[in-house]
Amino acid sequence: MVTLKEKLGYGFGDMASSMFWKLFGSYLMIFYTDVFGLPAAAVGTMFLVTRVWDSCFDPLVGVIADRTTSKWGKFRPYLLFLALPFGLVGILTFFTPGFGDTGKLVYAYITYSLMMMVYSGINVPYASLLGVMSPDPKDRNTLSTYRMSFAYVGSFIALLLFMPLVNKFSAGHSEQAGWTAAVAVIALLCIILFFGCFSWTRERVRPMKTRSSLKTDLKDLFHNGPWWILLGAGVAALVFNSIRDGAAVYYFKYYVGEGDYAPIRIFGIPFVLSGLYLAVGQAANILGVILAAPLSNTIGKKKTYIGAMLLATILSIGFYWVDKDNMAAVFIFQIMISVCAGSIFPLLWSMYADCSDYSELRTGNRATGLIFSSSSMSQKFGWAIGSAVTGWLLGYFGFQANEVQSEEAIHGIKLFLSWLPAVGTVLSVIFISFYPLSESRMKDITAELEKRRS
Repeated sequence: MVTLKEKLGYGFGDMASSMFWKLFGSYLMIFYTDVFGLPAAAVGTMFLVTRVWDSCFDPLVGVIADRTTSKWGKFRPYLLFLALPFGLVGILTFFTPGFGDTGKLVYAYITYSLMMMVYSGINVPYASLLGVMSPDPKDRNTLSTYRMSFAYVGSFIALLLFMPLVNKFSAGHSEQAGWTAAVAVIALLCIILFFGCFSWTRERVRPMKTRSSLKTDLKDLFHNGPWWILLGAGVAALVFNSIRDGAAVYYFKYYVGEGDYAPIRIFGIPFVLSGLYLAVGQAANILGVILAAPLSNTIGKKKTYIGAMLLATILSIGFYWVDKDNMAAVFIFQIMISVCAGSIFPLLWSMYADCSDYSELRTGNRATGLIFSSSSMSQKFGWAIGSAVTGWLLGYFGFQANEVQSEEAIHGIKLFLSWLPAVGTVLSVIFISFYPLSESRMKDITAELEKRRS
């Protein structure tokens, strides 16, 4: 029986991860181009190179975690020992050294690569916890809902407060110092949350037999058809998300002209339009997460996923014709698209747990960490593609940092929030339409596994 305390504790982990994930996805590109001083195309290439490598690093973390034995279990120790490095390397990623152009680019490659490796080191074991906290698919749906709800709450807090923190810490200091100090505040919160996740969770599910060889694990994984389908769907979904998030600040800074708008004060705190836009999206994501469980329990995970992504496709394309002066329409579209986006990710996490059960029944071998590492791998690979495309196309459309943009550049920025992410949603629907593990089939698999384990 998974207790409420464990559900909350499990949620803390993704709350911490998502705070940094959203800062990277929404602000790192514009930090590198407008604050750090790197060309957009160079940043796009760096994102692709570092993230492709890091995506390949995730399965290695999963393999190591599967073979970890400790008094705390297989996966929880990573939350304890990597929380502090996670925060410290994140701060270094948003630090601007006094180097020349080449030195800055090398520094960006090194710190960002380290950040993504530490992120893998803590996030892959955290994700794998879902597969060992309970054998019950309904418990996993619930844990996924808590996870994603807390993730979006964390993202909402980080995105809402980040630019006010930057502006506050920049007053009387350099803009670069303001960015570093703001990230330090978020990093401290992340460290505390990871410690809470470690303390409040437990591992219950034990594999049927002793650990197999790495060769066997990889062979089983590559012959796991549902895993390949989820990998493709996850990559496409993250392309959709990363393009929209990465271009949002550019959209408001250079197309909407948010500098011409007075800051919106809430409880005396001045917020800029782009920060509110991103934060509202996270709040809408939470609504999507809440809707995912009852919808999937009624019509199934697969139908829920396809419906949400098809609706997101239509809305994304429609966003292209929204007038920049019609802020009400801009925010309404953001809310509707974000509800759709929020509903699919708890379904993906739950389906990865189902893949673990499917693999264990078929082969007698359970490589939870390796299978869940693929979910993190798909996130990063999709993010790599989306961010690289954003950087390259900004350069292609003639983007120039901190200058008035050409008509062609503005057209490109509009495409980043409309037609381009819609390509990701369509591809995701195509992949998930082949997913074979229905609710009735998973019920049979769970029952058979319980017999074998007993």
